[in-house]
Amino acid sequence: MGSPTILPELGTEILVPVCAVIGIIFSLIQWGLVSRVKLTHEHTLSNKSKKNGFNDCLIEEEEGINDQSVVAKCAEIQNAISEGATSFLFTEYQYVGVFMVAFAVLIFLFLGSVEGFSTKSQPCTYDKQKTCKPALATAVFSTLSFLLGAITSLLSGFLGMKIATYANARTTLEARKGVGKAFITAFRSGAVMGFLLAANGLLVLFVAINLFKLYYGDDWEGLFEAITGYGLGGSSMALFGRVGGGIYTKAADVGADLVGKVERNIPEDDPRNPAVIADNVGDNVGDIAGMGSDLFGSYAESSCAALVVASISSFGINHDFTSMLYPLLISSVGIIVCLFTTMVATDWSEIKAVKEIEPKLKQQLIISTVIMTIAIAVVSWIGLPSSFTIYNFGVQKVVKNWQLFLCVAVGLWAGLIIGFVTEYYTSNAYSPVQDVADSCRTGAATNVIFGLALGYKSVIIPIFAIAVSIFVSFSFAAMYGIAVAALGMLSTIATGLAIDAYGPISDNAGGIAEMAGMSHRIRERTDALDAAGNTTAAIGKGFAIGSAALVSLALFGAFVSRAAISTVDVLTPKVFIGLIVGAMLPYWFSAMTMKSVGSAALKMVEEVRRQFNSIPGLMEGHTKPDYATCVKISTDASIKEMIPPGALVMLTPLIVGTFFGVETLSGVLAGALVSGVQIAISASNTGGAWDNAKKYIEAGASEHARTLGPKGSEPHKAAVIGDTIGDPLKDTSGPSLNILIKLMAVESLVFAPFFATHGGLLFKIF
Repeated sequence: MGSPTILPELGTEILVPVCAVIGIIFSLIQWGLVSRVKLTHEHTLSNKSKKNGFNDCLIEEEEGINDQSVVAKCAEIQNAISEGATSFLFTEYQYVGVFMVAFAVLIFLFLGSVEGFSTKSQPCTYDKQKTCKPALATAVFSTLSFLLGAITSLLSGFLGMKIATYANARTTLEARKGVGKAFITAFRSGAVMGFLLAANGLLVLFVAINLFKLYYGDDWEGLFEAITGYGLGGSSMALFGRVGGGIYTKAADVGADLVGKVERNIPEDDPRNPAVIADNVGDNVGDIAGMGSDLFGSYAESSCAALVVASISSFGINHDFTSMLYPLLISSVGIIVCLFTTMVATDWSEIKAVKEIEPKLKQQLIISTVIMTIAIAVVSWIGLPSSFTIYNFGVQKVVKNWQLFLCVAVGLWAGLIIGFVTEYYTSNAYSPVQDVADSCRTGAATNVIFGLALGYKSVIIPIFAIAVSIFVSFSFAAMYGIAVAALGMLSTIATGLAIDAYGPISDNAGGIAEMAGMSHRIRERTDALDAAGNTTAAIGKGFAIGSAALVSLALFGAFVSRAAISTVDVLTPKVFIGLIVGAMLPYWFSAMTMKSVGSAALKMVEEVRRQFNSIPGLMEGHTKPDYATCVKISTDASIKEMIPPGALVMLTPLIVGTFFGVETLSGVLAGALVSGVQIAISASNTGGAWDNAKKYIEAGASEHARTLGPKGSEPHKAAVIGDTIGDPLKDTSGPSLNILIKLMAVESLVFAPFFATHGGLLFKIF
């Protein structure tokens, strides 16, 4: 069946790692360019004099525009933010590390017990004539790949945070030369993170497959079943990173805003505000480290879902290595495509005016999508046989290579559509956000009503886009089609992440400008960069949610196949109770995360008020506030509060699968997917719209905006309240939900062998 591929196996073995290495080299070059904003001898100095070396270098950049103290101050603030972020992540990783080891042991015990820990070969799951490696091997290798995925995920988040805290002060200093220079610095730093992450994820997965192959040999079914642990590791770490980071950043943000802006009437990021350092640290641990791990998780899981389905299709049966690695080929080409796209942003033309920022970022998405479409066509032509079969719930379905190309392309373009709809609903250049801003005239209540309505409305088109891509890809290539559609959406991940990381970096740059007491003009430039960053962050979240929906559906399909369920029938009570409970889980999860933010913010507000009331000379700016206490409040709260939501997501599939069996679990997964996507999209868009409505009033760029405010007017205060409510929605609950959807699905898939043999204890008793 099926002709051989044009690209030989050796070609694949060379192409994938080479593309990954190119991505890593490119990100290091970008990093070198960002580092130019300083003296070269910084590296050779010891830590103590490093700080001075750093100050000198920034002063050299000065050219006498500003006095040295401002620059020294920038360096000092950047140092404080970097230290805060690093210490938080280390604390978080200690807790997460314990969990990681415990869960690895759990995976080993559960999967090893499937065949009673025997080391004998067993008949394969899908083809009983062949013998496959023992279940114990799957247990060992699943555990290994889980640890690999987890470590890569933590590393992705940590590196992203390091780069962002390295670039924020440099962006501030570049902003003195003009908005274009600052944009390039922020965007390049984002690109460092995007490319490092995409290339790392690809390289580790590729190496793992080749190492596992040494043991598994021809048993590809077992090999790729063990590889699914990689996705589970990536996503479980992302969950803690996202929830922990999200609680941290929003506790600080809400606390700083409520006391600073609403009660004390001091500007955002004012150095007199005790929570201001914690707020800026939060941007890095939540938006950067969390986002990095999250998208890495999506990427790892969609690859794993595609590989599992492919291993029981003709690719796996005929041992056709090139077409087996089709998902990795897409990602490899994606890195090269994004490389060109990034160069268009940073090297071809420079931004002259503020209004060019958003179009430039949108142009990134469009260019990468168009070139990627052509690239996918080429990969599908050389990397796939002209005709092959795909496993479709027990039967093999014949598929042509052009049909698979369409599946990937549909996912890619659906991602772009979701991105643009998100932008329309969250950017203050369009009427939805302007209407929300306008509703602030009559106070906070109308602002909240309009914002919620906007969020619910913004769900409509993305859901249709997801629905169409599911229908098209499933019709062409069953579950494999859906998995590659998700990969299509994530194929331009390097550009998507660059755009995404750019937001928090600009946000920090603005904060540093304000704290260092730089001129109003510079703050305006960083604010413009930041407002565009808000929108692009919403676009990034849109991508993450859309891909999560497709990924978890693909994983769901793989799980149903692996657990040997013939049909999932909603009318059977077992499945229906799963469905309705599954649909409730995202609400339970959101309740936990939002309450955590609320209670942490409460502590923060009390501390900030206490400092304002008890430290003499603080309001006048004579004495420094105690930043460290606020940082500690955020850290303690987020570490403590990230455990219950994490446990909810991680334990649900285990409990349901063990006690109620695979049918009920399939219902739970479907329910969580269906309700989770809606809440996630509406939450992140509502929050983004409120934030930008506030920025719209503050910037006062149009006649309409000027009638609503200056800062401190009643409409502006109403807008700040809306923004504060939106914070936990858009940065904690919304983005964590897409991890909930994917994580439960991938976990069910990893434990499927155990559930299929030993699951459903309660129904067995009765």
